[in-house]
Amino acid sequence: MPKEARRAQLLETAKGVLRERGADALTLALVAECAGVTKPVAYEHFGTREGLLIELYREIDGHHLDALRQALQAAAPPRLAAVVAAVCESYLDCARDNGAEWQAIAAALRGSEAMAAVQQELTEAYVRELQRAFAPFSALPAAALRLRCIGVAGAAENISRELIRGQASESAVAAALRGLMTELFDADRPAAAGHKTSKAPRR
Repeated sequence: MPKEARRAQLLETAKGVLRERGADALTLALVAECAGVTKPVAYEHFGTREGLLIELYREIDGHHLDALRQALQAAAPPRLAAVVAAVCESYLDCARDNGAEWQAIAAALRGSEAMAAVQQELTEAYVRELQRAFAPFSALPAAALRLRCIGVAGAAENISRELIRGQASESAVAAALRGLMTELFDADRPAAAGHKTSKAPRR
């Protein structure tokens, strides 16, 4: 089997072990056994258990980022409501499909410097996509918009955790995320050319 295909097979096997037995049970030896390969093959691809968990995290996050990009492309030409819906739906799809595994990996590697660096790298990539998506609807300077998008990413992660834990319904989580993003970006969107924003009279 080609090296990349073998790597994909091992990651898929590891994901299955993670779902069925939890992060504590996940070892390179067990993944090799379940995949029907020798232990050296698994070690050659990932080096350590930490390396395997990080690659699993990268794969899950990569699917999430790809889903966001595809949803944003489908929303063209962009309208704020369509962009908000694309961000919300792609995040909830990821939370529904892989959220428990995503959080289990993060918990298993809490305190790992390598994992912290990977999380920072992946968060920055996600925030850049949000910046590009929301820039047409914000008059904020780039630095301020970036901070706002970091806030959106953090809020989405924490709100979706309630869905993963079974503490909130998907519809409630979706409504909360949509409301948050709309509130953040609708108020400061640049006025259209030739359009003056009317203000309600003060009482």
